[in-house]
Amino acid sequence: MSKVIVIGANHAGTAAINTMLAQDPKPEVVVFDRNSNISFLGCGMALWIGNQISGSDGLFYSNQKLLEEKGAKVHMEAEVTGVDFEKKTVFVTLKDGSNIEESYDKLILATGSVPIVPDVPGGNLENVQLVKLFQNAEEVIEKLKDPNIKNISVIGAGYIGVELAEAFQLHGKNVDLVDVMPRCLSSYYDEPFSEMMDGVLSNSGIRLHYGEKLLEIKGNQKVESIITDKGSYPSDMVILCVGFRPNAVLGKDEIELFRNGAYLVNKRQETSMKDVYAIGDCATVHNNAIDASDYIALATNAVRSGLVAAYNICGLDVESIGVQGSNGICIYDYKMVSTGVSVQRATALGMDVAYVDYEDLQKPEFIETDNPPVKLRIVYDKKSRVVVGAQMASYFDISMGIHMYSLAIQEKVTIDKLKLLDIFFLPHFNKPYNYLTMAALSAE
Repeated sequence: MSKVIVIGANHAGTAAINTMLAQDPKPEVVVFDRNSNISFLGCGMALWIGNQISGSDGLFYSNQKLLEEKGAKVHMEAEVTGVDFEKKTVFVTLKDGSNIEESYDKLILATGSVPIVPDVPGGNLENVQLVKLFQNAEEVIEKLKDPNIKNISVIGAGYIGVELAEAFQLHGKNVDLVDVMPRCLSSYYDEPFSEMMDGVLSNSGIRLHYGEKLLEIKGNQKVESIITDKGSYPSDMVILCVGFRPNAVLGKDEIELFRNGAYLVNKRQETSMKDVYAIGDCATVHNNAIDASDYIALATNAVRSGLVAAYNICGLDVESIGVQGSNGICIYDYKMVSTGVSVQRATALGMDVAYVDYEDLQKPEFIETDNPPVKLRIVYDKKSRVVVGAQMASYFDISMGIHMYSLAIQEKVTIDKLKLLDIFFLPHFNKPYNYLTMAALSAE
């Protein structure tokens, strides 16, 4: 029986552990995680903070007991301090302070990501908060009970920052959203879509400070204000969510890394080091939209990578089919979803792309209620006409539409193939000339 050590037991690690333990014969699985909990769904953190769900219990889907009942040996609050790849040995400091060495036949690095913390004066003041772990959210929720916390500055207008801005506004707080970029969600959407979300945020009372760089957090023990390169704003709490970086410290001088420091893996999740796999946010993915290795930190990608690594360790020959980076957000019931690359990113990568924009009602005009407009952009390669990206926005749930474009990117479908796609029609759902096909028909 082979022995597998898994370092990290959140989404990717848990998926790998469960998959390996479901095989026959199953390997011996030893797990080390430095946290006190497993499988926290951080994507639900803003809902919990904003009182949009009743509590945190549903944000966990596994725990130490469940994994051990399946046959794993799990060490929580255990810090892996080093790895000897030649001797296949892991060095660990356990919760009680004792140090142990554990040998392995196969090693899975599922070390995740860590928050990027701006290096500015005042970063150690009370009420300067990170939002990554369950404990971070728990601490923020407790502090929101303090009536003296009236002004909250959210630094970073990516997905987490935008979601938290909504959550704090729902608590009746005055919210300033600050980002060095000129608009929100700029990594995922082109300007017309980001501007629509900015309108939703602004109309809901959130103050937007874009194109501003945080220079200092001021206060006497506690936060009192923030200083940017364009102004000063009163603040009783500062939320730092400018982004994450891969946690790839272990073996960083021995394992080949991607340009951002993530472990570079092949489609079997193998690193450059023999018998060492990397999964989840610490590793690269194969991005089908650009047909190259990329870094896309999403829980869905993490789970798939964990499955692939586990199957290969257990003797099955499985390759990842790649990802498109499909993602979505819902703020004040306004929904935006995207997949593949935006025009902005494609251009930055030197891709020669065209795009088509289309906007229409979801359902026929005679449907008088619950019939919001939908905005759609399809991005495609000029030469091959293969779809490489799509963005959609509406108050209607348009999430299933983006899955179709994700599959189109994966299978290298041209925009012309979408023109006569067989899409059913029923007034309760859509229009007879549906925007999905009408957008393709309007492409040059």
